[in-house]
Amino acid sequence: MLLLIDASGLEKWRKGLPSAMRAAAAAQGFAAQPNTVLILPARGDEDFSAAIGVPDANAPGLWDLAKASEKLPAGTYRLATGTPGHAAVGWLLGQYRFDKYTKAGEAIEDRVLLTKDAASIASTVAIAEAVALVRDLVNTPAADMGPEQLEDAAGAAAKAFGGKMSVTRGDALAEGYPMIAAVGRAADKAYQPRLIEVEWGSPKHPRLAIVGKGVSFDSGGLDIKTASGMRLMKKDMGGAAHAIALARLVMVSKLPVRLHLLIPAVENAISGNAMRPGDILRGRAGLSVEVHNTDAEGRLILADALARASEDQPELIIDFATLTGAARIALGPELPALFTDDDGLAEELLKSAGAESDPLWRLPLWSGYEDMLKSDIADLANASDGPFAGAVTAALFLKRFVPPGIAWAHIDTFAWTPADKPGRPKGGEALGLRATWRMLQARYASER
Repeated sequence: MLLLIDASGLEKWRKGLPSAMRAAAAAQGFAAQPNTVLILPARGDEDFSAAIGVPDANAPGLWDLAKASEKLPAGTYRLATGTPGHAAVGWLLGQYRFDKYTKAGEAIEDRVLLTKDAASIASTVAIAEAVALVRDLVNTPAADMGPEQLEDAAGAAAKAFGGKMSVTRGDALAEGYPMIAAVGRAADKAYQPRLIEVEWGSPKHPRLAIVGKGVSFDSGGLDIKTASGMRLMKKDMGGAAHAIALARLVMVSKLPVRLHLLIPAVENAISGNAMRPGDILRGRAGLSVEVHNTDAEGRLILADALARASEDQPELIIDFATLTGAARIALGPELPALFTDDDGLAEELLKSAGAESDPLWRLPLWSGYEDMLKSDIADLANASDGPFAGAVTAALFLKRFVPPGIAWAHIDTFAWTPADKPGRPKGGEALGLRATWRMLQARYASER
């Protein structure tokens, strides 16, 4: 039995306890602080119970049960009153472990949370699985998570739900996807670039395109990163991880859309044929791009993928990318930057973000900064030569490859938790995924 206790109800709860339990609570200093857990002795033949400190006992939040699911002994639990709601997601994610590369130890036994809300179980499990998938993909080292493994992940989702996958690889990219080819050509053959596409759903439903940046490792190219800047670049495929996980949610939930998943997957490496500063690339959309910075490669591969997605006139395009350090400087690790020129879509996403405790923060597509992407000899440059508004100029660059009339949202996410929190261990993280999924469910509910 799990008892949710907040500060306002602490004293009343204490007074109602038998003396032995009251003494146990006092001895352990339980004060109903969030993320604290107190195991109480059993009464007679009953099982033990546990008190969990929460901000509001009447409305448990997403992560309020996560610490308890980490600390409690293996077993089956239920709340004393009410249902866990979306706190059940936090309960499941509190048990997440990435131990693929650690010495095998004791198996982690399950902590099962019972609920009377049977209708929510499937969706709760699906969301937790989607978040765990993002974490697994991002946490895996680049040597084991190259373009081929991203293809495998997208293919596994397609195969599980009857989607159709097609892949354009290596030399075949040169004609149709020249910017993907240029970014990825310096990588070893084992990590050859590719555009991964998955189609699923009925053509009679609205067309939805989901695009994810899949840079499996980013050295920066010839504009090489520092050692510290390169340290976490295995996570530069975090956008692809989000896109694959979101596509999987669409398919497992049978959302009434015609899904088009696109993952441009590359390694931004260095070799004698690497893309150079000053090179001019002509992308799939026909625009010429002068490379001002080889470390601004993610927007190049996304541009070709966005151009491909736009050709089929989708109702909506959503792209995820670990695109800019500037977004992190502005908003920190927990707030993905949201860019869209569609106010209605922005409102839908921000409302869903609040409801899901999965925050997004809208930044402007400020047209006055388009001059920062001017090139003297091409249609535009891939990066500004100055230090200002890096996240905005990156989004403005992407906007050039989405035709007017197509709703589009760009989410610049960090895909990483830098320090342990309840239910969120240090490492790969889904940031913006649940908010976007809730928005899609609301948007297409009338299609059922």
